[in-house]
Amino acid sequence: MPSSISKNTTTNNFFSRTILSRFVMSALLVGIAAGCSNNAADATSNTSVVNAAQTKDAPAKVSADNDSAVVSALQANLKASGIEETIVSAVPTDMNGIYWVTAEGLPSFFTDKSGKHIIQGQIVAVGGAAPVDISAALAASTAQEALKAVDKKEMIIYPAKGETKAVVYAFTDADCGYCRKLHEEMDDINARGIEVRYLAWPRSQESVPKMEAIWCSQDRNAAMDQAKMGANVQAPSCATPVQAHMALGSRLGVRGTPAIFTEAGEQVGGYLPAAQLAQAVGAN
Repeated sequence: MPSSISKNTTTNNFFSRTILSRFVMSALLVGIAAGCSNNAADATSNTSVVNAAQTKDAPAKVSADNDSAVVSALQANLKASGIEETIVSAVPTDMNGIYWVTAEGLPSFFTDKSGKHIIQGQIVAVGGAAPVDISAALAASTAQEALKAVDKKEMIIYPAKGETKAVVYAFTDADCGYCRKLHEEMDDINARGIEVRYLAWPRSQESVPKMEAIWCSQDRNAAMDQAKMGANVQAPSCATPVQAHMALGSRLGVRGTPAIFTEAGEQVGGYLPAAQLAQAVGAN
């Protein structure tokens, strides 16, 4: 009996720490312009701030050197506050004493050299020809590297027809209405020279078996087509990348579907009609 109580207490503490971690870190998650979510969708605002990835006045590329001392300090401070998250790296930015942090299963964020402060939201550089959103450039760089590292065999790909003018990554769910709406326009999207690479992002536990069945199907594209039309796709169990895709999406700030990223790592929003998507990714 004592061992059972001890095990239950440990399990409850683990979940408590996990819930606390997600609650504290939730403000880091990125809003989706139009998409399916378990929470109300956040509206994105248009500002005059220029994305650093889109301007010649962007700051110098952030150093790729990881500061292990900052990682250790941040990890220790998080643990002291009851937050159990794994910090992967902390690299210096062009702001003195400020580091860009990558963590497992969480969107990237900023911290100071002591690792005692988590800095959320935009950091904008001024003094040049136009304000520069440093945060967006760093987030895009992180996403670009992470998405590039995903094996194409792990994704369900709808290639462009004719010349490939752009490639987009789309985190998707079989039960998402906006995902289905996007998929209905797949022929038009592909005809505009856009290749779509699907990654799995089930929005609930109920959707996980459906997404795994799609990825376990002999013809994944056909299974995806059927699922987007509401069919109950079934397939023998197999090893799938669904959980890995979910973890990747969490790290990139995905909180609803579809979540569409360009090859450059920029998130262009949720559902966009084919013509608007082509314009957003430069495929016109």
